[in-house]
Amino acid sequence: FMPDTGKIEVYRAGSGMGIRLDGGSGYPGAQISPHYDPLLVKVTGSGRSFAGTVRKLTRALSEFRVRGVETNIPFLLQVLNHPRFQAGEADTGFVDTTPELFQFPRRLNRAQRLLRFLGDQVVNGPMVPGSGSALPERVAPEIPQRQHADLPHGWRDILTSQGPKAFARQVREHKSTLITDTTWRDAHQSLLATRVRTQDLLAVAPSTAEILAPCFSLEMWGGATFDVALRFLRECPWRRLELLRESVPNIPFQMLLRGANAVGYTSYPDNVVRRFVRAAKDRGIDVFRIFDSLNYVENLKLGIDCVGEAGGVIEASICYTGDVSDPGRTKYSLPYYLDLVGQLVDLDIHVLAIKDMAGLLKPRAARLLVGKIREAFPDLPIHVHTHDTAGAGLASMLACSKSGADVIDLALSSMAGLTSQPSMGAFVAAMEGSKRESDIDLERAGELNTYWEQVRLLYAPFESGLKSGSVEVYQHEMPGGQYSNLEFQARALGLAGRWRAIKRAYREANFLLGDVIKVTPTSKVVGDLAQFMVQNDLDAKAVLDQADTLSFPSSVHDFMQGRLGQPYGGFPEPLHTQVLRGDPPIEGRPGASLADLDFDKLREELESRYSIQLSEEQLLSAALYPQVYADFMDFRKTYSDVSVIPTLPFLAPLEPGEEISIEIEHGKTLVIQFKNTGELDDQGRRPVYFELNGQPRTLLIADKSAQESVVKREKADKKDPGSLGAPMLGVVATIHVDEGQKVEKQEPLLTMTAMKMETIVTAPVSGTIERITVAPNDTLAAGDLLLTIA
Repeated sequence: FMPDTGKIEVYRAGSGMGIRLDGGSGYPGAQISPHYDPLLVKVTGSGRSFAGTVRKLTRALSEFRVRGVETNIPFLLQVLNHPRFQAGEADTGFVDTTPELFQFPRRLNRAQRLLRFLGDQVVNGPMVPGSGSALPERVAPEIPQRQHADLPHGWRDILTSQGPKAFARQVREHKSTLITDTTWRDAHQSLLATRVRTQDLLAVAPSTAEILAPCFSLEMWGGATFDVALRFLRECPWRRLELLRESVPNIPFQMLLRGANAVGYTSYPDNVVRRFVRAAKDRGIDVFRIFDSLNYVENLKLGIDCVGEAGGVIEASICYTGDVSDPGRTKYSLPYYLDLVGQLVDLDIHVLAIKDMAGLLKPRAARLLVGKIREAFPDLPIHVHTHDTAGAGLASMLACSKSGADVIDLALSSMAGLTSQPSMGAFVAAMEGSKRESDIDLERAGELNTYWEQVRLLYAPFESGLKSGSVEVYQHEMPGGQYSNLEFQARALGLAGRWRAIKRAYREANFLLGDVIKVTPTSKVVGDLAQFMVQNDLDAKAVLDQADTLSFPSSVHDFMQGRLGQPYGGFPEPLHTQVLRGDPPIEGRPGASLADLDFDKLREELESRYSIQLSEEQLLSAALYPQVYADFMDFRKTYSDVSVIPTLPFLAPLEPGEEISIEIEHGKTLVIQFKNTGELDDQGRRPVYFELNGQPRTLLIADKSAQESVVKREKADKKDPGSLGAPMLGVVATIHVDEGQKVEKQEPLLTMTAMKMETIVTAPVSGTIERITVAPNDTLAAGDLLLTIA
């Protein structure tokens, strides 16, 4: 205490040192021993009521941040929040008889963990995979504003008041061509590898609710968005749905449901799909576009039944491939599709979707397909989805509209074209003056276009690289939604320079697998096989010749075993038998033979592991993506909830002197300034200097480039059948054998992963494991020695 100034200064001794305090103004100094902590803080609160005073003190104590010493703040918060204390019933025995006062909740410490994320990016580069060396442009998107306080009525008002059947009937009777805007899902999935974050959608949601009120729906959930939110964006997909639903109450929300595969890449037990659909409906999904990657009706039926039970709009899909206007393409013919539609109509669907996931529906084929379906089923609403990869999407959608389609999928112009959907602006303008012109206001839609044009600059690192339409799609038939994601995976696998070879191999892989319908998850099977072929320098003939010894990606084995269902025309032989290697095939619908998931047991395991009370959404996320969800939780434990970080500093490292604000909850904002980094210490760590709310803060961040020693790995001897090399660039996930263990030919030895691709490496010969040269989590290049078999 300085009597001349009335100032109090508090000092704390560091470990193993003393502090000399100079009293100043002639006052004698004092030596503070490092063995004593001189810090004492008293907080006093007063208010008009006891409850009000408790609230004041609770907030005051919650805002204290004392570092380096133990405090009694958690105890005091427990006292203040205990029902007995708040009821005025605390007596002198209160502490002794209330042991739960000493059961302290874990401090969130969000600021420190968010600083660690920002510091990690500064030292080691972007944390979101796929951006490579490219950085986002430093723009602040201009957010359009609502013009009216009250939202205009939309199609959701009809749906909620009259139900799905009446909703579908009014869609069919509507004179104008209705539009589904895909900007919030498939457009950014196709153009930007599904990387757009919730906060950038939420910013434009209020104005979207006003400007696009005439839309049939907004496609905004499902498909790859669920996986990518957890895996790469580190945010909760359920939270996205709930927040956007609050902001857009008037337009139906639409999701993409993979039938028996829900939003995953495999078949799930029926009770998982049913519970997922019910939760999605309860949290805001209105229209469920249900498809199956094989057009396998038994898989579709499960999704249709689940949506019907939940009370959603059943929009069942036929997935389009081939060319119904080409007499030479006979497998997926016009009679095939008409028969498929008839089977779906018999299941009492509300709307039919034609899902052209690769943009193969040429204008003449569109007239034929839509015209024949309309002729056969005059009361059935038809909703058409395509991609503009070849540049013919607009012409095809105009042909669909004129042939009787009720709803067309389009994207806002600045997020349209190429592998995305055709342009909404171009379609609306082309239909002006016709009997079926759209109700969308082009001038107002331009405000949304400006916003998304600027947002797209933020996500420039994730652009697919496609600069113009490409008729190559008619050869490789790659879905638009897969194009940018597969290219990103190719870069991650070290195949960036072989993208053209992957596209050629994709076509070959498709015909090796029997000319399948290519949409998630079958498109992933084709993509995995194509990348596997390029990595190992295999063409189609080499795959067939060496099939008995190749370690195919797990997705290829699962497909051939029937884990996705039964493909039209059956599995290709002899490759089917060669891939299975004696494993029994699954007949019929895969999910029918799966036991129900024990949700109670799963909840108990997860709550024990993470010491939290699990919500229904968290439980379902873990059920659908066990490993991805575990990684998500580990990430949050280290870095907290990074969804609150603005997009630019989330995607790219801060620059020295740059200051940002992060609102971690309503009324609580962190002001963070990155100052600079320091020199590397002897443990390979680099200090990163910040200011947090005006206070200096330093973090030591491990520099991965300095800590990674160069490992020169031994390569497999191609001449030795017992010398086994890595089939791809990837990470060793699990080793299933030990040195000295006897193995039989084709016995699983280890599992490798790379991005979303998993490969089980099997023994090329029988023998004894002589030497294992890798360990779990090792990163390997293709050809690196895994082990040797004597």
